Amino acid sequence: MPSRLIGSLATTDDLVDLFSDRSVLAALLAFEVALARAQARLGMIPPAAAEAIARAATVESFDADAIASAARKSASIAIPLVSALTARLREIDEPSARYVHWGATSQDVVDTAMVLLLGRAKSILARDHARVERSLRALSEKHKDTVMLARTLLQPAPPITFGYKVAGWYAAIHRSWPFGTVLPLQFGGASGTLASYGKDGPALARELASELGLPLAAAPWHTHRDRFATLVTRCGIYVGALGKMARDISLLMQHEVGEVAEAGGGSSAMPNKQNPSGCAIALAAANRTPGLVSSFLSGMIQEHERGVGGWQSEWPTVSAVVEATGSALAAMADVVEGLTVYPERMRTNIAATNGVIFAEKASMLLTAQVGREHAHALLADAAREAVETARPMREILARAGLLTAQQLAELDRPEDYLGATEEFRRRLLEDRNAAD
Repeated sequence: MPSRLIGSLATTDDLVDLFSDRSVLAALLAFEVALARAQARLGMIPPAAAEAIARAATVESFDADAIASAARKSASIAIPLVSALTARLREIDEPSARYVHWGATSQDVVDTAMVLLLGRAKSILARDHARVERSLRALSEKHKDTVMLARTLLQPAPPITFGYKVAGWYAAIHRSWPFGTVLPLQFGGASGTLASYGKDGPALARELASELGLPLAAAPWHTHRDRFATLVTRCGIYVGALGKMARDISLLMQHEVGEVAEAGGGSSAMPNKQNPSGCAIALAAANRTPGLVSSFLSGMIQEHERGVGGWQSEWPTVSAVVEATGSALAAMADVVEGLTVYPERMRTNIAATNGVIFAEKASMLLTAQVGREHAHALLADAAREAVETARPMREILARAGLLTAQQLAELDRPEDYLGATEEFRRRLLEDRNAAD
């Protein structure tokens, strides 16, 4: 059984419950019950048998530890599960036992159970996704006029607004939401042909899909793992987008910067500290997820009509990816909701550059008079002197007599050098085209 202590930073309570033994057993049994009921409606098995299977398929009647132990002998949890369900039927309605799992194959059960679990995972994650999007939009609107330093290669650059930065976080998270579609039913029988049902196989597949509330694929997909791979890969991208936001916030929280602060956590040694703990959880997930994605992709190359090893490796990987995604998402939803922004510190940090971040602006003004190369050299010298003497760069440039008094007075006003910042911010928030 997974350790809650070891995995405490890698998942959430809801996702622990989702991938618990009880929940997984319920999903596996849901397939078996749905299959029997679909078959009964089509006259393939007696209706009484379908109802007997439904009565027998209660989670409490099954020993997860015993099934897990037996699965190691067959390389499939479906085989001991079906054996246990059949044995249970023999106890309560012996004639119905022959109809358990009738005509299906192990992978039909296991893949469809995972599809059902992922459908529930979508609902769980969607709540936090909506939280983080809503909070980011509100934060961007609130700070659309809050000027701050841009930072390129971690060095001060011409100003932006905090609202623009937040809109960038929002747009990346919005675009990369991984659960745009519902995965389909897996149902193909031994070789993916449903031959055991004769001409009624496609009709049964449609009935089973309807019973489970799942889409119906064009054909069974036992060794075509692109659907799961797409979800896993998109989770990796989504966690990366959350991680980028977490990295930015944690850097902005550094004492030397001090422009934002999450509610954070304390330190066991230093009472003064306010750690970026939510960001740390998201970044931990962002560190783990690429390796998990790679593991899944490595297992995609599966043999012929039923894979050996690749398929059997998927469940731990898929569940770990989804849990890492949920962990990062929940953490960052909390971070954004509780984020404190310090506009005054942002202005102070702009002022602390002594205007050198406006060298580009000055260069554009001077190029028309003295040419690009001369302007670049003049600004490089002026910026260096401003840093060394802690004097405003506009005072140093005033000695050259090339800029007017008004140009010099307006040179280091951040609001006058934001370019299309606000237009881009609005576009990022208004783009409703999420990837499907």
